[in-house]
Amino acid sequence: MSDLSNNNNQDIISTLNFKPRARLLLQLGDQLIKNESIALTELVKNSYDADSNKVSIYMENVDSFENGVIIIEDDGFGMTPEIVENVWLEPGSDFKSQYIAENKTTPRYKRLPIGEKGIGRFGVHKLGNIIELTTKSSNEKEVYVHIDWRDFNNYKYLSEVPIKVVIRHHPQFFTNGKTGTNIVISDLRKTWERGIAREVKRSINSLSSPFNKKDSFHTEFEIFDKPGWFEDLVEWKDVKEYSLFYFKIKMKEQQIISFEYKFTPWNTMSKLFPKKIGLDDKLLETEKILKRGDKNNKEVINLSRHNIGELEFEGYIFDLDSFILKLGVSDKTGFRKYLKSNGGIKVFRDGLRVYDYGEPENDWLGLDYRRFQNPSKAISNNLIIGSISLNRAESIDLIEKTNREGFVENEAYSDFKNAILHCLDVVESIRQIDKKKLKDIYGPTPKSAPLSSTIAEAKIFIEARIRDNEVKDKILHYFTKIETDYKRVSDNLIKAAGAGLSMSVVVHEVEKILYEVIKVLNAEKASDRVLDLVTHLSKLIDGYAEIIRKSDQTNLPLSKIINQALFNTEYRLNAHQVEVIKDYKNFIGNQTIKISKNLVLGTLINIIDNSIYWLDQKYISAKSNNQSFEKKIFISIEEENNSISIIVGDNGVGFSIPTEDITEPFVSAKPGGMGLGLHIASEIMEAHGGAILFPEFGDVEIPEEFKNGAIVKLSFSK
Repeated sequence: MSDLSNNNNQDIISTLNFKPRARLLLQLGDQLIKNESIALTELVKNSYDADSNKVSIYMENVDSFENGVIIIEDDGFGMTPEIVENVWLEPGSDFKSQYIAENKTTPRYKRLPIGEKGIGRFGVHKLGNIIELTTKSSNEKEVYVHIDWRDFNNYKYLSEVPIKVVIRHHPQFFTNGKTGTNIVISDLRKTWERGIAREVKRSINSLSSPFNKKDSFHTEFEIFDKPGWFEDLVEWKDVKEYSLFYFKIKMKEQQIISFEYKFTPWNTMSKLFPKKIGLDDKLLETEKILKRGDKNNKEVINLSRHNIGELEFEGYIFDLDSFILKLGVSDKTGFRKYLKSNGGIKVFRDGLRVYDYGEPENDWLGLDYRRFQNPSKAISNNLIIGSISLNRAESIDLIEKTNREGFVENEAYSDFKNAILHCLDVVESIRQIDKKKLKDIYGPTPKSAPLSSTIAEAKIFIEARIRDNEVKDKILHYFTKIETDYKRVSDNLIKAAGAGLSMSVVVHEVEKILYEVIKVLNAEKASDRVLDLVTHLSKLIDGYAEIIRKSDQTNLPLSKIINQALFNTEYRLNAHQVEVIKDYKNFIGNQTIKISKNLVLGTLINIIDNSIYWLDQKYISAKSNNQSFEKKIFISIEEENNSISIIVGDNGVGFSIPTEDITEPFVSAKPGGMGLGLHIASEIMEAHGGAILFPEFGDVEIPEEFKNGAIVKLSFSK
């Protein structure tokens, strides 16, 4: 030992070594493995890496510290005495990492190792104080290892702890040429209860993907003396049939290469029909390219920048609305509980789970927050059971954390996560249309409103059963009063909701104008036009207040409204390189009508804004396919016998949602879109005695190059 305390003035040069304390392994087991489920799954993964076909977990007397026993047994290729000494007893061994680096697979099932840190096996300390390991490899001697973890507290350094190892010339466990590993854990560190056992059972069952089961790998888990602990445990096969929506998506490089969506109404939903959507559907025309970012600033994701490989995203989506459940789910409580504990999107590598994605406490994709932000469209964790499948050899840039809590959050992980969110946005947009049909046909209606129907039944009962007319009249009077009061309160709430919806539109429009202000500030360094825009913003807010309180209308030429809308969006149109064909300037005739200027102006800006967005999506799609595309908007004025209309067309992708649904509130094909703009536009046009229409090409005079784009007609009565 070097003398580092020398007090003379000479420098001391010495070579030292790290001296790991004996308790280090206990800390690894306690702090890196957070619960019993992960401790067991780490051992199961080791069995998978050992080329096992079957892993059996047996327990007995686990409600007792002293008598409890946990056994994990596999039929893999086992370990040689040299592997036990130089790998299994070496914390942090790089044995498996070398397999991965050399792309070296197992002999029987051609597997790459799932584990690579070399510390997962020490999670057995989480389960019990004594471990007995028996293992045998082909044509090798059987090895027996005995460890009492409590001994580690009796020694200062790890190298001092004696580990009992027996090399058996005549195997006692793996006889008749059998190979594998058997681990017996005793002197349990905690007593097990029914709830813990059921949670571990759930984790073991979810270790393999429910969609892509490996025929070459099976896991079973039993507690011999507690068979009742697993009674009434709902299984995936019982729940799967209640899904209403299914999807399967494959992604590679920067685009979706395979897409399948199904709407699968139950047999009891006789008024609805199944539906399928594939990659060639119009909605996917612009959404094939993987993108991240908000709706105003989309950035293409290219997975090929990293070693991630092809991604497969598959899922079943459920509906927990009461009016749906009553159409076919008998055990509603069990169904809800299953989705609460098993719902979410899990990640699998070569068919085995990557923890702890998809666990109830890990909302890694922010699904519940997204649902809170957009409850009519977004899917929360308890509505989906999904899986993401990765290829082990191709996804080396997705690095698992040592504490078994997902991947290291590097750039590869960021692109991986955002690609999944992009695909989820697409599925949510399609599902929203089918969800609306479900609600329209089977959802609550005024006739089936609970209070009204209950009161009606009560009145019939009273009429039939109560003979005293005075008592009968009084009861009926009170019921009528309750019904009247309820209707009044309900109407007031609807008005309040309408006001709230209107305010949402104000925010929606204010956001756009502020975006313009930012553009002007950047481009012109606070010119006079900033004042014009801010003034317009103030007037716009006043204008939208007219949705709530009735306002006067004025006679204005439509061309003036169009000019103002183009002025307000000028910077955005220029920034996005959109050419506007101003055919409306060629209109000859009287175009003056009585309108509320700000409301119609806001409607027109909204339509132009939608065109800019979808033109951008078509441009991104064309660019990714090395095609050229020039973004254009066409605006004209058209006069008919009893009406005069503003026509706005673009040469983008057209409408991906049926036009009969597109003005419904909260229906949007935009990822993250609120779905309010066209709904409010429809309301505003109705208030003017007109309508917002979506004519086919040929129904209006518009150039051929706009044939496949979106065409909107704001029709005003003369």
